[in-house]
Amino acid sequence: MRILLVLVAAAGLFGCAALPGDGPAAINITTQDVEDSAQSGDYTVVTIDPGNIDAIRSYRPMAFANQFRGVGRGGSPTLLGVGDTLTVSIWEASPDGLFSSGDSGSSQIPSVVDEHGYIFVPYAGRVRAAGLSIEGLRQSVQKKLIGKAVEPQVLISLRDKLSSTAVVVGDVAKPGVYPLPLRDTRLLDLVAQAGGAREATYETVVTLKRGNRAGTTRLEDLIDYPENNVLISPNDNILLSHRPRTFSAFGAVKANQLVPFRTKSVTMAEALATVGGLRDERADANGVFLFRYEDAELVRRLKPELAEKLAGAETVPLVYKLGLRDPKGFFMSQHFEMRDKDILYVSNHPTAELGKFLQIIAPLISNYSTVQRITD
Repeated sequence: MRILLVLVAAAGLFGCAALPGDGPAAINITTQDVEDSAQSGDYTVVTIDPGNIDAIRSYRPMAFANQFRGVGRGGSPTLLGVGDTLTVSIWEASPDGLFSSGDSGSSQIPSVVDEHGYIFVPYAGRVRAAGLSIEGLRQSVQKKLIGKAVEPQVLISLRDKLSSTAVVVGDVAKPGVYPLPLRDTRLLDLVAQAGGAREATYETVVTLKRGNRAGTTRLEDLIDYPENNVLISPNDNILLSHRPRTFSAFGAVKANQLVPFRTKSVTMAEALATVGGLRDERADANGVFLFRYEDAELVRRLKPELAEKLAGAETVPLVYKLGLRDPKGFFMSQHFEMRDKDILYVSNHPTAELGKFLQIIAPLISNYSTVQRITD
């Protein structure tokens, strides 16, 4: 019996040092030097507390809008160009005039700016249109009709500005090439013209390609953060893609799995509930961690001491730490929203290693007891 106890003790010392775990323990993460981690490019740790939860909740991501600053002025050119379709309306003072017809006393002439930049108007001939405003073209046509028509009055209406277009494709109801009106057109305006997204907005991402720049954001972010609803420029390409959001749960939770978002927003409290909550016999309630790549601007606000070291960075690997032993932690978990591809990890409590060891040696103790009974 004494020999058995010695072997068990030795096995215990070895087993505790070599037992597998689900991930780092809470103490292993919290003892990291934040500044050294940021400098070496590892990660930065932020403890969620009442002092910073409001800053995290109120942060407005601008990464999408920033992609297009200084690239394309947005909006459609006000001058006419090749391909624009027009209606030229001409009135005369005499009912017997060249363009008088029926009761209206006018003629409507459809025109298209040809490849050389001209339109054709009867009795006025070819008139230069490309590079002119609508008013400039109106004056030019009216001037050419003087002496041929009776006191002509000209009105020019723009039907489609096909010289300035943008393309919308992907998971939209009506993909196609859309002309841009003279007024400013924003990204959501064009998505609406294309019939909107086929799937839920919180499961749809928008990619805008302009020249050699490209940016991607959730469709709902264009609504929640209006500054991301950028002006459209001619030749922009817009792609809508169905991309459901998910988060992963690991560690001392009842279900380690990949979890899809079922609603527009999911809080950390709801995420933990979805995977069955913490395992009572293993979890460290003060070791709830969330891993994500966070905007550097937000990290600089949360950790001002890292502002200089994060200069020029766009995203930073960040670990949020939350303790649930304090009731305040539950309230904060209700206000912390999950994002796509977040990783949620709950560390083991240090005493959980003893439980693992007891599970390993339990068969050995059982077998020894059986042998003892047989021997006796």
